[in-house]
Amino acid sequence: MKRIFITLYALVAVVSALVAQPRFTSNTEMYSFGQIEWKHPSTVQYTITNTGDQPLVLTEVEPDCACSVAQWTKTPIAPGAKGTVSVTFDAKALGHFQKSVAIYTNAQPHLVYLKFNGEVVQEIKDFSKTHPYLIGQIRLDRNSLDFPDMQHGEQPVIHIGVVNLSDRPYEPVLMHLPPYLQMEVKPNVLQKGERGVITLTLNSEKLTDLGLTQASVYLARFAGDKVGDENEIPVSAILLPDFSGMTATEKANAPAIQLSATNIDMSPILAKKSKARQDITITNTGRSPLQISKLQVFHPAVGANLKKSILQPGESTRLRVTVDKKSIGKKRRHLRLLIITNDPMQPKVEINIKAE
Repeated sequence: MKRIFITLYALVAVVSALVAQPRFTSNTEMYSFGQIEWKHPSTVQYTITNTGDQPLVLTEVEPDCACSVAQWTKTPIAPGAKGTVSVTFDAKALGHFQKSVAIYTNAQPHLVYLKFNGEVVQEIKDFSKTHPYLIGQIRLDRNSLDFPDMQHGEQPVIHIGVVNLSDRPYEPVLMHLPPYLQMEVKPNVLQKGERGVITLTLNSEKLTDLGLTQASVYLARFAGDKVGDENEIPVSAILLPDFSGMTATEKANAPAIQLSATNIDMSPILAKKSKARQDITITNTGRSPLQISKLQVFHPAVGANLKKSILQPGESTRLRVTVDKKSIGKKRRHLRLLIITNDPMQPKVEINIKAE
């Protein structure tokens, strides 16, 4: 009888190991650029979600041609959390194209292909699809700057496509640039209908602290322009701790964070009340003390209260999340919480909040 129980226990352990896996899910498998202009690099950003129940690691990203350069989230993506894969395509020839990007992960299957297509033309006349965001008489291909997660020493880059629709020459300028951002503009002056690129490089050494750093830059629509809500472009960057120097033994004895939920829906409560709250249980399932060094919100409508920031192995604590309906406004994109820990497999955990 004892042998039967041991065999059953072993089978359960094997099945559990097979079930507990990371899972790679992309917001799209094929992205269409439409028309892009020759000799003007264009960027696609895929949003990667870990729909499994173990940390997802993107080990390598390889575009299928030298005309494409990739950046990706290099830190483990916690269950329910999101990462990014950004690919910048610099077309070398005119005509239709279809390219692929090989993504190697620790999920099954280990290799996934994402694709993009479009047409390279000499001149684009309708910029409404390629540059959908209009600020004054200037069109942009993005209206927010969300840099990929980084560690000290890294310098991620974001490109902003700009089109001048005004009748006069235009000099693209971003005002109130924070000290950790460096800007380069090509060309410096855009004539009517001309397209350019603003390149922003983030120096992670100038970020003052771990976790989320938020700021706003403002696109000058004309010489002497002022800042306001109409020309605001939000900037966010997340600096993570570096665990690359840890030994295998240290990682095996490290803390491990576990949350009772990483996606919460406040909509049913907010449909009846002006405020909603929900409790999330945080547990340290590792072998050494778990330290929650940062707990940050992305939106003023969201509040968070944590009972304990240091958890011993096996210990749990309560995180209370609140949402004020009146403060949500139109900016729903940052209804989430960010947790920074000393768990080397999950240094960053995001809690996504739905409040419609």
